[in-house]
Amino acid sequence: MIIRFILAALLASLLSSWGGVAFAGEVRLAVASNFIEPVNALARRFQDETGHHVVVSTGSTGKLYAQITNGAPFDVFLAANEREPQRLEQDGLAAPGSRFTYALGRLALWCREADGPETAKRCLNINTTRLAIANPRLAPYGQAARQVLAALSLQDALQGRIVSGENISQTYQMVWSGNVPVGFVALSQVLGQDELMGAYWPVPPQLHAPIAQQAILLSRAKGDAAAEAFMAFLQGPDADAVIRGFGYDRAGGE
Repeated sequence: MIIRFILAALLASLLSSWGGVAFAGEVRLAVASNFIEPVNALARRFQDETGHHVVVSTGSTGKLYAQITNGAPFDVFLAANEREPQRLEQDGLAAPGSRFTYALGRLALWCREADGPETAKRCLNINTTRLAIANPRLAPYGQAARQVLAALSLQDALQGRIVSGENISQTYQMVWSGNVPVGFVALSQVLGQDELMGAYWPVPPQLHAPIAQQAILLSRAKGDAAAEAFMAFLQGPDADAVIRGFGYDRAGGE
């Protein structure tokens, strides 16, 4: 009798546990480095709502694309541009029809020696000693920074003074540490500071091509409940509020 009671109790405990976690899954995200703070906030909310576990890996869009094409086991790719998700779709490495723009990135010029937007803007001139940008070959924010310099006719004048970080996170660290006095970073990065050192100038979007950050479901995760649930969540109102709160726009202004 005692043995039957113990077995029944164990079975009830197992069934109770299955009811809470049996259908919980894991979704592995490859995320462009500019989006690390927003995606951490999104992951927490998604996990609370669904019980699915989120694993985040970050890097430059170009580096993450290379990892995916070499077989890295990611489920969802949150790029900082359109090109790499499109290439994955064309190469059959992503689920057709899953690609969409989850955020429109904004660029900021951050100067540690400035005390307001206008003085931050004036930090960018022909006398600038060193200027940090993300590597334009790997990072869309670096490409946008190059376009801004060209639009302001400063590209040739500053050519020998540009310091490139592998991604926008490294670029941010260069300015944050004081190693470089001024740099182009993601607007979300300076908005995320509890106490901003210096000041920043929000770069007008018309000075560079739109930074349309696209998400895509990778082929290996097609039909995976956790991955598909995250893709749906990313397009919903809860995600919209988080993304806008970090200084990004949404496609179509919706």
